[in-house]
Amino acid sequence: MSIAKEIAPHLPYLRRFARALSGTQASGDAYVVAMLEALVADPSSFPRGFDPRLGLYHTFLKLWSSVSLNAISTGSAETDRPSAERNLEALTPRPRQAFLLRTVEGFSIEEVATIMDISASDAAGLIQAAGQEIAEQVATDVLIIEDEPIIALDIETMVEELGHTVTGVARTHREAIALVAKKRPGLVLADIQLADGSSGLDAVNEILSSIDVPVIFITAYPERLLTGDRPEPAFLITKPFQPEAVKAAISQALFFDRRAGRKAA
Repeated sequence: MSIAKEIAPHLPYLRRFARALSGTQASGDAYVVAMLEALVADPSSFPRGFDPRLGLYHTFLKLWSSVSLNAISTGSAETDRPSAERNLEALTPRPRQAFLLRTVEGFSIEEVATIMDISASDAAGLIQAAGQEIAEQVATDVLIIEDEPIIALDIETMVEELGHTVTGVARTHREAIALVAKKRPGLVLADIQLADGSSGLDAVNEILSSIDVPVIFITAYPERLLTGDRPEPAFLITKPFQPEAVKAAISQALFFDRRAGRKAA
């Protein structure tokens, strides 16, 4: 199969990645066109050792590092652009690449490492660095709804390592509502099955009836949420979880959700 046929299904997603990376669609498309022109001129430059999608992103990032096209103006005012796009530009380049590959494009840590020509541990480190930089921009107050003390402590530690503040840990539906009444959170991390038999899902639904806040579900029962009906949660972590997955979800939820409340300076 020709390179063109192999990469064609993935080009729309690469355009999305290029836009997020460069800040504008015009600039991102300029990079994509430059990469395609380079491949036409030298097809042998396309790596054949792994999956075509990985090869496409790998080739793109090699070009990204070697040319400067993103000075192209789209004519749009800075204030017209979504805040998440403006925030992305504040991230240092390599963590930004790793963060987008992992959270927007959905690559695994190992795939991110392959695309970026680094080790898996280095890729995880870049994503964590991005999370810390993001926390500096969108640091917020976090409510944890979790009835297992050890798990709650682990989650609290991860939240604080990213620079956020835990407003409280609720073990029941009633405790969760009471904590929200005391201090409005900018993010909720919620289990589904709670200590007294109450439902974390019911607690979240009640919270969302009064405030608008991003929610990440961390549960051993994902089938209770992934029913095929809408709406389904945008952020769902299955227990047992990897700390890196939780941190990435926190960063993604806050970074791309402008509803998240910023902490007062």
